[in-house]
Amino acid sequence: MKYRTIGTDPQTRREVSVLALGAMLFGSVTDEKTSFAVLDRYVEAGGNFIDTSDNYAFWVDGGRGGQSEELLGRWRRSRGIGDEIVIATKLGARPLAPGTSYVDNAEGLSAKVIRESAERSRERLGLAKLDLLYAHIEDHEVPLQETVEGFAALVAEGTVGLLGVSNHAAWRVERARALAAAAGLPGYEVLQYAHSHLRPRSDVPESLFPDGSLGHAGPDLLSYLRAEPGLTLVAYSPLLKGAYTRPDRLPADFDHPGTPARLAALREVARETGATVNQVVLAWQIGGELPIVPLAGVSSVAQLEENLAAVDLELTAGQRARLDAAH
Repeated sequence: MKYRTIGTDPQTRREVSVLALGAMLFGSVTDEKTSFAVLDRYVEAGGNFIDTSDNYAFWVDGGRGGQSEELLGRWRRSRGIGDEIVIATKLGARPLAPGTSYVDNAEGLSAKVIRESAERSRERLGLAKLDLLYAHIEDHEVPLQETVEGFAALVAEGTVGLLGVSNHAAWRVERARALAAAAGLPGYEVLQYAHSHLRPRSDVPESLFPDGSLGHAGPDLLSYLRAEPGLTLVAYSPLLKGAYTRPDRLPADFDHPGTPARLAALREVARETGATVNQVVLAWQIGGELPIVPLAGVSSVAQLEENLAAVDLELTAGQRARLDAAH
């Protein structure tokens, strides 16, 4: 396994594996036995960066979520897992009532919610401290100042380490970070957005969350990441939910003239390296100039093994240039 540092403060920064494991469906769609087997193999391979959220997976049973965090808590206790494993979770998008969703009934990002939701996550995970806590989606009703101060208070108390933000417009990320800096408070250091080798169209609703906030890491966010070397991008859905091997799964917003050329470049490099297309995508992210950690969820140990092999796949400068230039 290879590792990179997330965060800049010596008190809170962590060394994490360059491949993160998504636990979204653990404890719901993916049963406990399979989930435990995947988690065990990931840790055995040197992986130490696991991602979840307090609302995973509310849509499976019409509830409010929490199944993934609860399963991770059971796994930690049964395996004697301590703080050597970095578990990241998110808050802000948990439905307030069963049968509703984050679209119209999310918990939000008030100081009260941040404190209470973080405490519930710690209880489910069995952790005294959350290594990395994200603001999951935007809250347009609560002032950014309140959100910034709410997260910072948990860091000051020692119940949260690093702060992150997911699916927010780049300008709101910058404004929140500026507010934190002006007040001498810790700010967001890890960004989590959808990102893959294929690029979505930016002019269709499918590339946005229902409230209009950003889902994909587009040019604006990537240029922001380039300008702020202390930030790290955790890229979710790097394999587009299987679309690289199942074209019928390709989301509608990826159906545009640039997609075939980028797919052709991926397949060409896969043939040259003897790797799978999925492995080339992950290796392209892991070894690129920007600090990107792909976050891939799996439903079997076999899928995890394919992803793990990407860590040691070294692409040449020429291959990277072709992958970058295809459009």
